[in-house]
Amino acid sequence: MFIDQVRVHLRSGNGGAGAVSFRQVGRRPKGRPAGGSGGRGGSVLLAVDVGMSTLQDFRRRPHRAAGHGTHGASDLRNGRQGEDLVVPVPPGTVVIDEDDRIIADLVATGQQVTVLEGGRGGRGNAALISPANRAPTFCEQGEYGTEAWFTLEMKLVADAALIGFPNAGKSTLISRVSAARPKIADYPFTTLVPNLGVVMIDDRSFVMADVPGLVEGAAEGRGLGHEFLRHCERALVLVFLLDPSPLQELSLERQYEVLERELRMHDPGLAERPRLVAVTKRDLFVESPVTGALLQLAPDLIEISSVAGQGLDDLVHRIADAVDLAARTSDPGEGYVLHRPLGATFEVDRVDGVWVVNGRAAERAVALNDLTLSDAALLASRRLSRLGVDESLRRAGAREGDEVRIGDLVFEYSEPDLG
Repeated sequence: MFIDQVRVHLRSGNGGAGAVSFRQVGRRPKGRPAGGSGGRGGSVLLAVDVGMSTLQDFRRRPHRAAGHGTHGASDLRNGRQGEDLVVPVPPGTVVIDEDDRIIADLVATGQQVTVLEGGRGGRGNAALISPANRAPTFCEQGEYGTEAWFTLEMKLVADAALIGFPNAGKSTLISRVSAARPKIADYPFTTLVPNLGVVMIDDRSFVMADVPGLVEGAAEGRGLGHEFLRHCERALVLVFLLDPSPLQELSLERQYEVLERELRMHDPGLAERPRLVAVTKRDLFVESPVTGALLQLAPDLIEISSVAGQGLDDLVHRIADAVDLAARTSDPGEGYVLHRPLGATFEVDRVDGVWVVNGRAAERAVALNDLTLSDAALLASRRLSRLGVDESLRRAGAREGDEVRIGDLVFEYSEPDLG
C-alpha cells in the first residue's frame, strides 16, 4: 500500500539520575565524594533511507521512543547513555511539527534531522564539588525526555511528472517507456497512487512519475486535490497529457487551461516549470485532433499513441533533453533542515493564584534529589537567581510569601536582597 502522509508520536529518552556516594579516604569523616552521574537519554532523529518508498510502516507503528539513560552509581560509575532512535524515512519526506511548521525537507541520502533531544543525565555528587562545598551530600535528578506529534509528508522525487485528467493514458505511457507496471483499465481514476518508473534512453536515464488524474478544482481539494498535486512539486519537468477521446468532456484547449490553472493555484512556481505537451491516443483518429487554438497555447506539442507506440521515442528524447537542461539551470532542491532558535529559557505565568515558572532550564536548576538539605537549597536558589527567575517574578508582581511552582515543586517566594 502506498502511504504518503502520516502522523507519528515520538519520544526522547529520560536522563538517568546521579548518585550520592563517598569513598573512605584516611581519617576524613565522610570520605571523598564518589557518586557517578546518570547517562543522557537517547535523542530522536529522522534519516533518509533510499530503500523506502512509502510511509506505510508508520501506520502500523505510529509510536516510537528512544532509550532511557541509566542512573549513576557508587565508585564513580556513570550511567550508560540511552540509545538514540534513528527513524528511517523515504527520500522526499517533509517533517512538520505540532505548530504546522516545516522543520526539515529530507531529500538526499545521508540527510537527517534531530527532532527531539534526549534528557540530560543528572550529575552525581562527585561532579558537584565546588570551592564552596567540597563534599556535597546531594545529586541531580535526571531530566525527562520530551514527546511530540509530527506529520510526515512524502513528495515523490522524480525528474518528470505526467499530468493529465483521469484516463488520459498516463499509466499506459509509463508502462511502455519504463519497467513500471501500474494498474491500467478503461475507466477514470484507475490510478489511485503515484507510480515511479526509470526511463532509459541511449546512455541517459531519468525517473518519471505517473501522478493520478487531476480534476477541475483539485487545488481546492476536489477529488484527491493536494494529495496528488504535491507529488508534482519536485519534478524538474512537467509533461501534460491531453486526451482527445470521447471519454473527456472538455476540449483539448480547455484541458490544457484547467491543468495549468490547477498547478498555478496549488503552487505558482509549478506554472513556471519547464513543460512538454503531448496529445495521446493518436491511433483512435484518422485525422489529427489538434486545433489551431491548441497550437497557439502549445506550439511544440507532440502527438503520441502509447498503445501503438507512435511518437514515444521522440517524446522520451524531448523529456530527457528537458530534464538535462533543467538539471543544469535550476536549483537542485537538495532539501534542508531548519535550525530553530532556542527561545526563552523560562516563562513566568500566574495560574489560580500561584506563580508558575515553565522551562527546562528552570526545572533543571531545582532538579536536586533532596532540597531539604541547606546546601542543596542554597545551590538551587543561586541557580534560579543566575537565570533571572527571581527578577522576572519580582517584575511580574510576586510578593513575599507567594507560592511559586517549578515543575512538581512548590516554593515560597522571598524578596531578593537588592542591597
